[in-house]
Amino acid sequence: MAEKYLKQNAGVVTEIEATVTSAGAGNAGNIPALDSAGLLSTTVMPIGIGADTASILASEGLAAGDMVDVYDNAGAATCRKADATTSGKYAAGFVLAAVESAANATVYFSGINNQVSGLAAGARLFLGAATPGGVVSMAPSASGNVVQGVGRALSTTSMVFELSAPIVLA
Repeated sequence: MAEKYLKQNAGVVTEIEATVTSAGAGNAGNIPALDSAGLLSTTVMPIGIGADTASILASEGLAAGDMVDVYDNAGAATCRKADATTSGKYAAGFVLAAVESAANATVYFSGINNQVSGLAAGARLFLGAATPGGVVSMAPSASGNVVQGVGRALSTTSMVFELSAPIVLA
């Protein structure tokens, strides 16, 4: 429940709950409140301010923290786990929440992925070959694998996403 404030409306003082999530113009003039994470909801921010994301249909189940490839599926953007063993499934972003196949995923194209584990703070990270969607600190080296930098570890469970161009090994 958000904090409340007093508002004068036509001479009558009324208690009003601060807006956590905006529904649009109907919330014009409201005082915003922080959400349960202590942050402002992107719904109360102007267009262009907030996370760089897109809602994209998933063609397979995705786990929270997965690196994802965005590809053209009959004219529609679709996402799947990025995979360093397959040329063409390059990382384009990541997901912070698990998504079932045929559901829409919120794909992040920049920012901090805090849904990963087993990292060493400061380590350079690459798209993994052993686990689709995963990251590793040693670049793949097998012929046909893809070497693609995807960020740097901030802690054992958090990384900043820094995308680099994929290189397919001969």
